[in-house]
Amino acid sequence: MSAIDFTRNDAPTLGVELELQLVNAETFALSSSIEEVLKVVPPGLDEQVKPELMQSYLEINTGVCRTVKEVGDDLRNKLDDLEKAIDPLGIKLLWSATHPFSSWRDQDITVNDRYFRLVELMQDVARRLVTFGLHVHVGVDTGDKAVMICDRMLRHLPLLLALSSNSPFWEGRSTGLRSNRSKIMEALPTAGLPYRMRNWSEYVWLINHLVDTGFINTIREIWWDIRPHHNFGTVEIRVCDMPANLKHVLALTAMIQCLVQSISIEIDEGTYQYEYHPMMVQQNKWRATRYGNEARLVDSQSYLQHSVPEWAEKLIELCMPQAKVLDCVAELESVRELSANTGATQQLETFERTGSRRDVVQRMLENNHWKTVCPR
Repeated sequence: MSAIDFTRNDAPTLGVELELQLVNAETFALSSSIEEVLKVVPPGLDEQVKPELMQSYLEINTGVCRTVKEVGDDLRNKLDDLEKAIDPLGIKLLWSATHPFSSWRDQDITVNDRYFRLVELMQDVARRLVTFGLHVHVGVDTGDKAVMICDRMLRHLPLLLALSSNSPFWEGRSTGLRSNRSKIMEALPTAGLPYRMRNWSEYVWLINHLVDTGFINTIREIWWDIRPHHNFGTVEIRVCDMPANLKHVLALTAMIQCLVQSISIEIDEGTYQYEYHPMMVQQNKWRATRYGNEARLVDSQSYLQHSVPEWAEKLIELCMPQAKVLDCVAELESVRELSANTGATQQLETFERTGSRRDVVQRMLENNHWKTVCPR
């Protein structure tokens, strides 16, 4: 058995990853242009702007940030520099978790041995991964705590998915789902909701056995909705669709940081962890996938149903003491706006009005541009 060491963090630091689509400025279709984009990435950004599985999108990473405001400043600067660099290429960045009309069948795999191996192993399950998400890392101090936080955060994941839902279209048609991305991701053999584990030792045992039996090649092939990240010393929340704009990203980041820190303090104080059935979380996730911000989610204690705005308000109140400490009150409060106006809502309203998926992309590019909704 191999040891997996967890890097200690003494503060709930943040790292945020955005997966953004590369679209042609004329046709609004996905553009397999990552090689051209990487050639013009400004100096100093080459470590934070990275290729992904397909050539039609990229990932932008923040540095290690202490506050949500730092995350916002970090991403604004990088987005500004990147957009100026790629504009002469006729390429735009689209904030959506699937593309409204481009097909996965037309996308080129990024030239990378690891990506080729994944596609060879998983075939169309991997080729269909033309989906785009938001990943938020929050620093914690021990591996044991990271595993416990993952367990206690499970019940909050459906709400985070509902708030971020932004993928109603697939293959040029309406899917009837607000987050089609979540169902595509669940086709991966190590994705979706994680299994409940008691401590870091149990997590290490599982990873080692998955590698030893050949189910996975490396720990990087664990794509759960939430997972410990041993190198960064974080809990990584991966359930979210790519939201419609930076303001939505910062709202979700604030809620996630406050929730993780609140649970961390509860663990330190010895708070009892009440039981909840994983099936309840799974069913709530399905409702979030299907209905987005219009879902009615079930409280795993009372078994009463609540609307997404009601749940969001409840969590804002729960998180507010930590938001004051972590200096993200304004960003947390903007979750209220998000609960009423997700990216999926905007896309469906545009399509209902215009009947054009091209117009959907145009609106997402023009009306939800990061500088107009989240100014400096």
